[in-house]
Amino acid sequence: MTQLLEAQGVCLSAEGERLRVDGEVDFDVAASLAAAGSDWLAGLASGSRVVIDLGGVDRVSSAALSVLLQWLRDSRGAGVEVDEVALSEPLARLTRLADLDALLPGVGSASS
Repeated sequence: MTQLLEAQGVCLSAEGERLRVDGEVDFDVAASLAAAGSDWLAGLASGSRVVIDLGGVDRVSSAALSVLLQWLRDSRGAGVEVDEVALSEPLARLTRLADLDALLPGVGSASS
């Protein structure tokens, strides 16, 4: 596992083709989190397939969803396929409420 960022109680790590976030993502850390994940995605070969795992995000966070949407845009731009987005239960509820779940590839809660 490679740690890409640890800041303000948030940890971003990569293991194989999985990008994982743990902690409470808020707008104070969102920009640096988004940048670190975007840098990782940009370093992958075009045609790579990844999983974005937000299963460790403990509370509902529109900041976390903003970061996720940025990574989805960046992955498309880099020619990287996102096979699955794993969400914590609080984030899964928020995406359903906002009707975003249909837009996320292979979306599921991390507990499913």
